[in-house]
Amino acid sequence: MMQHAVRYAKCAWAGLVAAAVVIPVAQAQDYPLRPMRMIVPFAAGGPTDTIARVVAQKFTEVMGQQVVVDNRAGAGGNIGMGLAASSAPDGYTLIVVSSSFVVNPGLYKTIPYDPYKSFVPVSNMAASPNVFTVHPTIPAKTMKDLLTLVAVDPKKFSVATPGIGTTPDLSAQLLKLTTKLDFITVPFGGAGPAVGAVVGNQVQIGCTALPPTTPHITAGRLRAIAVTSPQRSKAIADVPTMAEVGFKGQEADTLQGLLVPAGTARAVVEKLHGQVVKMMALPDVKSRVEGLGFDIIGSSPAEFTAQIKVEVEKWTKVVKAAGIKVN
Repeated sequence: MMQHAVRYAKCAWAGLVAAAVVIPVAQAQDYPLRPMRMIVPFAAGGPTDTIARVVAQKFTEVMGQQVVVDNRAGAGGNIGMGLAASSAPDGYTLIVVSSSFVVNPGLYKTIPYDPYKSFVPVSNMAASPNVFTVHPTIPAKTMKDLLTLVAVDPKKFSVATPGIGTTPDLSAQLLKLTTKLDFITVPFGGAGPAVGAVVGNQVQIGCTALPPTTPHITAGRLRAIAVTSPQRSKAIADVPTMAEVGFKGQEADTLQGLLVPAGTARAVVEKLHGQVVKMMALPDVKSRVEGLGFDIIGSSPAEFTAQIKVEVEKWTKVVKAAGIKVN
């Protein structure tokens, strides 16, 4: 009798374990069953919001449920990222982040999320490099030419950036640390004002993300010197990378990553990743994204997880070495 009871208990436990495995898979097959929210931790109209809306529209079309973009700007992205971190891990809250996700852990004393534990990475969908530019009146065609000019009188030259702690700002700081040239960085309140300052020749040099800068480069209002991506950008294919002009280790870009709250079922994550890869390969999406100055990435969850670890450590070191502080 006792042996029968034990055998029954074992069978019942095995059934529960099997059910626990099958149910999430079944849920993923049916997922999504209701509308989804896609948090963007920045104001509408910026590059991250633009990418998110392209993705949300395609998700709505192919997954059969509306994906609503929810802009939650503030504190360098921390407000929106904190909201997403505390959301239910049911697959119905997504968040699209930029590089502030990997910079903020080293920039702020406290943040409302853990970059390693609060989320499950789905994919780094696309990325745009930063680009060093000069006003056309500056007699420098290459980065070496420019640094030679700066070396003569560093205090005479300034570099406009979109703001303290942005990846373009940190790219300028990294170059400053690498070359040991004491040029001045001028952080503006966004890419628009920074680009405008160089176009207007108020600041001689700029370091900004590529998307808002590309129209001025193609129109001849700015001269592009080098991009910070590992490979040349298709948007300005004739402009060399920093590594090509002799400055390795300067790679930096503005990522556009898709995350879900920690605890989200693996099958759901895999389904989302599969849709992202298919979506980014669509001709209309590819054309739109690359036209904005982004390169398609579409990395796997494992690849994006590894990238996050590398970049958090990298930018924390740069922030510390440059003595950057944000209250």
